[in-house]
Amino acid sequence: MVHGPLAGKMLMFAIPLILTTMLQLLFNAADIIVVGQFSGEGAVAAVGSTSFLINLLINFFAGISIGATAYISAEIGRNKLEGVSRAAHTSVMIGLIFGIAVGLIGVFGAEIFLRWMSTPADVLDQATLYLRIYFAGTPFFMVYTFARAVFITSGDTKSPLIYLTIAGAVNVIINLILVIVFDMGVAGVAIGTVASQFVSVVLMLGKMSVTEGPLGLDLKKIRIDKPALAKILYLGIPAGLQTLVFSVSNVMIQSSVNSLGMLYVAGNSAASNVEGFVWTSMEAFNQTAMTFMGQNYGAGKYERFNKIYFISSGFCFLVGVGLGLIVLVFRVPILSFYLPTSEQAVYYGSLRLFIFMTTYWTCGLMNVAAGCARGLEHPLFPMIVSMVGVCGLRVFWIIKGFPWSIERFGTEIGYQTLVATYPVSWVITGSVLIVYYFYVRKKIMVSHSAEQIPKQGDIS
Repeated sequence: MVHGPLAGKMLMFAIPLILTTMLQLLFNAADIIVVGQFSGEGAVAAVGSTSFLINLLINFFAGISIGATAYISAEIGRNKLEGVSRAAHTSVMIGLIFGIAVGLIGVFGAEIFLRWMSTPADVLDQATLYLRIYFAGTPFFMVYTFARAVFITSGDTKSPLIYLTIAGAVNVIINLILVIVFDMGVAGVAIGTVASQFVSVVLMLGKMSVTEGPLGLDLKKIRIDKPALAKILYLGIPAGLQTLVFSVSNVMIQSSVNSLGMLYVAGNSAASNVEGFVWTSMEAFNQTAMTFMGQNYGAGKYERFNKIYFISSGFCFLVGVGLGLIVLVFRVPILSFYLPTSEQAVYYGSLRLFIFMTTYWTCGLMNVAAGCARGLEHPLFPMIVSMVGVCGLRVFWIIKGFPWSIERFGTEIGYQTLVATYPVSWVITGSVLIVYYFYVRKKIMVSHSAEQIPKQGDIS
């Protein structure tokens, strides 16, 4: 990552990440499609209404795994192999602890959280059941997430793709058997998801156990190393909080959508799932930028910073616009796979997709800029900007603008204005983060130049 041309290496690094994260999304997509085909839009609404709450409880801790990637990448660049090993084992332990904690919170608090979100009464019981089963498998998901964050710093992004392909097949097979044969509905698809998460973490830990070098996993060494923990949390907590802020605003928006009725919930849920495939494709270049930036920062290759930033941003823009146009053109038939019996729910979902797919690339560029700053070990400002620019704007509209738009223009227009808060917040926040990246780069370059100037009396 620190030598030679960048574009080809970055693309080859990102493509397996794109495919891997798409497979992760297929877990939830398979749930929604299967219950939509065989259990109706009520089951779709039940499963879909839980997605933002799942993200809220999981994404903060999953965001901390970004700190592990950033720290280990920089340590690899500095060639501090013992530090890499300690951080790798610490990361796996963090994943286990967080997974158990989040699982317990989710299992016991599922119904309470869903009621707080104003989940429609006709889908509450099914949504609660799905959520409890899903969170029972959170330890598997969280350990896999942290282990994967460690593993990709080696440059091997293909192995996680293979493992998730296997796990995805397990998920779909179990879904079909439990829903069609045993008529288990949302419980069946939740069990399938948990089983797939178990398979993926077993495969990943098995791979790491036979890996040579500092990223290899020795089960006897899985423990918390305090210096490594401190650095991972320093870099990861701001990323986790930023993700949490996004999730909080998304939960509030979902709660507002829930107040509009089941058809809006079903359409919004299906559209959100489709959007995820575009988002993860762009997000792969954020992870790529952060990993490459971290290794080059650790190795002192400061002249490569802008190349990494512009290549990542360029790829992200092309993917966001290209996939966005495809989804935009085919949004109705795509949504019909999720909602085959409800044209009205498909219509509401298509309204959301139109707004998202014409502007989603701005979200990608925002995340790449934040990822570059984290790779340069500057994680705090992106968090602050996101809290103000993303959460603040959306919460303001939910409290003030949404009720006004519903009263003034009706439910449909009010729903569209609610969705439109997303691209507005991306543009504002992204603009600030792009400027911040160039500020951080300049600060590092100036500091580096000052270090190169010999002190008075130094004739070396």
